[in-house]
Amino acid sequence: MGLLNLFNKSEPKLQRLPSGSFTVDREGCILARTLGSDYPDALVEEIARQVLYAFRNAASAQLPLSELTVNFRSLKITARELRGGAFVFCSPKTTFPQNN
Repeated sequence: MGLLNLFNKSEPKLQRLPSGSFTVDREGCILARTLGSDYPDALVEEIARQVLYAFRNAASAQLPLSELTVNFRSLKITARELRGGAFVFCSPKTTFPQNN
């Protein structure tokens, strides 16, 4: 009977990706954040570092870049330039059905 119970496992529940935003200054320090604890600090810092890198490279190439959007399969990151810093929004790209 133990072998038959192996195939009766319930499906794992889908969890929503957290959404929120954060503000980073020109040195890369996180000033404010509405992201939940589901986002690891290392991931937030890496996103901030890459966003600032993109804005700095655009400025050095004399390209007027004020907003940047990156679409991953399940995550959308939108960043706006703020005088050397940035305001970054993270949101899930897909929606999951509500379980009532």
